Amino acid sequence: MLLYSETFGTKADINQPTLVFLHGLLGNGRDWRYVISQLSTTHKCISIDLPGHGLSAFIDAEMTTEARDGGFEAIHQALMATLKQRGVNDYVLIGYSMGARLAMYHACALAANSSVSSNRPRLINVLLEGGHFGLPDAEREPRYQHDQRWAARFAQQPLVDVLQDWYQQPVFASLTVDQRQDLVAKRSDNLGSGIAKMMLATSLAKQPQLLPQLQQLSLPIHYLCGEHDTKFRDLALACGLAVTVIDNAGHNIHIEQPIAFTTALLAFLD
Repeated sequence: MLLYSETFGTKADINQPTLVFLHGLLGNGRDWRYVISQLSTTHKCISIDLPGHGLSAFIDAEMTTEARDGGFEAIHQALMATLKQRGVNDYVLIGYSMGARLAMYHACALAANSSVSSNRPRLINVLLEGGHFGLPDAEREPRYQHDQRWAARFAQQPLVDVLQDWYQQPVFASLTVDQRQDLVAKRSDNLGSGIAKMMLATSLAKQPQLLPQLQQLSLPIHYLCGEHDTKFRDLALACGLAVTVIDNAGHNIHIEQPIAFTTALLAFLD
């Protein structure tokens, strides 16, 4: 299974890794355009549309929501196939929210299968933006019920109405009224049924608890969170990984503070 992807820019140095960007729920690869525009003069960048989103909207094959890991393993394999098809050798994975959770799973899955052929693309760094590490067992079933309710709404109700409520959740509390309405308008071109399937396939209820594995990885991992994103800021500061808190930002740093995000990314790469 291949995912839709776009390539931008060229490497200033042939030995530079490719920068690979994974968006969050309801987003697509275009969300990274401003950040990529700042990087593409010196770096090769690839944005990917995840299943159910953008030009991968109708890709949902093998995302078995009944499985313990939901669609995480299928998307991990699809990401590997897409990067190989693009001719990627070394790469840095940058993920936001849902994309950050998929990036974590991807990094841990690669480490668990390190004996697999060395011909595959080689992950060398991971940058996480506002991603959850996983829930304790006692919280999984309530979370899945919560996600099922939202998924039913995305699949059955007018998307504009659902989005109006979606962006009222506490995690988006830092958004202004104008920012909230801009997001509702921007995300209204999604296919509700595709969002619903992806939401269940990548539910936190299906995600393994990944922090212990991440802490054992030998590759550099850096976590970015916004100062106003209190839930994820507290989560990040307690994780034991390298963390940068971005001033005047909420959950979506690369949209709210793209220059600060790009600066932090470049500092991490250096």
